Amino acid sequence: MSKLLPRDPWDKLAAHTQARIALGRAGTGLPTREVLSFGLAHAQARDAVHLPLAVETIRNQLAELGQTCLHVTSRADDRRIYLQRPDLGRRLSENSAIALGQHVGDYDLAIILADGLSALAVERQAVVTLNALLPLLADFTVAPIVLAEQARVALADEAGELLGARQVLMLLGERPGLSSPDSLGAYLTFAPRLGRLDADRNCVSNIRPQGLPPAQAAAKLVWLLRAARQRGLSGIGLKDESDLALIGNKRQL
Repeated sequence: MSKLLPRDPWDKLAAHTQARIALGRAGTGLPTREVLSFGLAHAQARDAVHLPLAVETIRNQLAELGQTCLHVTSRADDRRIYLQRPDLGRRLSENSAIALGQHVGDYDLAIILADGLSALAVERQAVVTLNALLPLLADFTVAPIVLAEQARVALADEAGELLGARQVLMLLGERPGLSSPDSLGAYLTFAPRLGRLDADRNCVSNIRPQGLPPAQAAAKLVWLLRAARQRGLSGIGLKDESDLALIGNKRQL
């Protein structure tokens, strides 16, 4: 076998990453195992895009954390329309907008869990991330958790505005990669309202055990939420300096 598949000089690096490096060669092509592995990863990414959100499972997980849940949908009636019409995924359905308006309050923060392009990511990472995040938000009044289906990032702007929240945080399934079908993204917006732009948001991405672990993501998000509240803004005007703050705390110790 060693003659057919000579050792790749990057083998040692491959042990530290899921990236497709040091795959080896079989003649002028890839080894059969790598071709099959690529096909499996591609199938897992496609499945993640089409997998429906496990609403009841997540609702039960939130209940175990002592959190109430409001279930909403976007204007995209099904997955096919959602994928074809991104604009419909950015707005709440009429009934959902009315329902959220009945829960308006004086909240520092609204949290939205949304399927995005990987419901699998929400099922695996969202509640774990919330479990690490919520205990760090004792100084925030948090609205009931919103669970959104067929949702894009901008749907959080409308939801946060209807709830009367000063900030909104959306935990959303990211577009699957060939080694990460279950990666979660977090999008933070200060003063959410319809018409907000991507430049008005901060993003913490690749939240999963093999990427940015949920506990580390929670620490970054808390820093950003507090900084946004202090400065009255989010987006390109708010740089993530949480690592510098951590270094400063260690020096004080």
